[in-house]
Amino acid sequence: MLARVFSCAVIGLDGVVIEVEVDTAEGLPGITIVGLPDAAVQESRERVQSAIKNSGHRFPRKRITVNLAPASVRKAGPAYDLPIAVGVLLAAELLDAEMLEGSLIVGELSLDGTVRHVRGMLPMAAAARREGFKRLFVPEADAAEASLIPDLEVIPIPSLSALQAHLRGYAPLAPHPATTPDSLPYVVQTDFREIKGQEHVKRALEVAAAGNHNLLMVGPPGSGKTLLARSMPSILPRMSLDEALDVTRIYSIADQLPPETPLIQTRPFRAPHHTISHAGLVGGGNVPQPGEISLAHRGVLFLDELPEFGPRVLEVMRQPIEDKIVTISRAQGSLTFPANFQLITAMNPCPCGYYGDPVKECTCSSSTVTKYQKRISGPLLDRIDIHIEVPRVQYEKLSDSRLGESSADIRARVEAARQRQRTRFNGAEKEKTGEILSNADMRPAEVRKFCKLDETSEALMRSAMSQLQLSARAYHRVLKLSRTIADLAGEETIAPAHLAEALQYRPKLNL
Repeated sequence: MLARVFSCAVIGLDGVVIEVEVDTAEGLPGITIVGLPDAAVQESRERVQSAIKNSGHRFPRKRITVNLAPASVRKAGPAYDLPIAVGVLLAAELLDAEMLEGSLIVGELSLDGTVRHVRGMLPMAAAARREGFKRLFVPEADAAEASLIPDLEVIPIPSLSALQAHLRGYAPLAPHPATTPDSLPYVVQTDFREIKGQEHVKRALEVAAAGNHNLLMVGPPGSGKTLLARSMPSILPRMSLDEALDVTRIYSIADQLPPETPLIQTRPFRAPHHTISHAGLVGGGNVPQPGEISLAHRGVLFLDELPEFGPRVLEVMRQPIEDKIVTISRAQGSLTFPANFQLITAMNPCPCGYYGDPVKECTCSSSTVTKYQKRISGPLLDRIDIHIEVPRVQYEKLSDSRLGESSADIRARVEAARQRQRTRFNGAEKEKTGEILSNADMRPAEVRKFCKLDETSEALMRSAMSQLQLSARAYHRVLKLSRTIADLAGEETIAPAHLAEALQYRPKLNL
């Protein structure tokens, strides 16, 4: 007896439909799984046997062959337990195949038949809808995530016995209601109004948020660099539904999606420790998984104590910062993960942290300070648009009971500036400019078109190029930054004041 059940695999960020073929024949009892399975799939033999037995059925005493097609796709993880078990029950004529027509099944089985959570449910559900399936059987814990995909009936399965009762019509299971963004909460991080002082740093963060620019903060310990960085997501524009689904898909595959949060609606904030490996940062592994830069997609990647990161770790970020993607190549092939993140970094000016501090004397020699600052390469610094000094906060400002400007007010200005940019890039002379959504994404052609300077600004820029020894990349980044400052001011042209502020954000380290 031959039975067919459909399941799904995740390759990179996309789901691939897998056909599970189960054949029973006379011979020595046992299960053989073929079709390029990994160790976790091979172990499903024992889980399936125990789950069927503990669900009140007798496991067929026959030679069972399970084929996972196409055989060219590597099968990994325990998500095939439930479809294999259903295939065995179909082959043993304990279920009717007509009840599974147009259905896709995913789930891990425990030994008592309970269906457990599997990762990557969102891309699996998207693949089911794309391939024309009408129904998706998933673990109860993953039903809310799967129901984010419209026009797909999602049936939550608590156990193997419950699935059998549903298919036989004894105890039908109700479909999970569609999960809509309106029904999910929006969580606000640390509010800017709680941060005392540092008005010029808040301004720099606002400019960075308005144009999606990278930023470096330099200051002594305790000056508020980490708190300012953690407040950054609160002033970023709210994510659209497409962006939220994009982020949720990555977290689902990485198995970092909270069970009570089927859809991530708050921009990600990732702050890896400086001991992280380059594979942990950009992604990797035998079966490539997304790293921190992909988990920060559409959000903020915060690197605190920047010089403490290994040189190799920092240098591997140079290409993703420019291309907004990271490609991981292995012998089996290459996978590409998105990495459109905003880089926010912080560092002390020297090992003791008090170089240039007006209150506490620095104990480092000049050569030590220079060596410490040179741990960050020039090419990486050149990719950071805004460099800002964060001095210590005075007592008068710390003790002031008045609150500052709220994140909601700042976010309103940021969203208005972003809207001007979207209108400019997608509406100018009805010419589409690709996937450019912010000023930081502009290519040289867009810089030439939208960042024109008047004579006064041209003279200022010529002088800055000479005195600051700006590279060609730095020249374009200053123009992009000037365009963002003008957008925040609601101006159509870049004024000398906008250019002057942008030039103030250039590096001041001893490099």
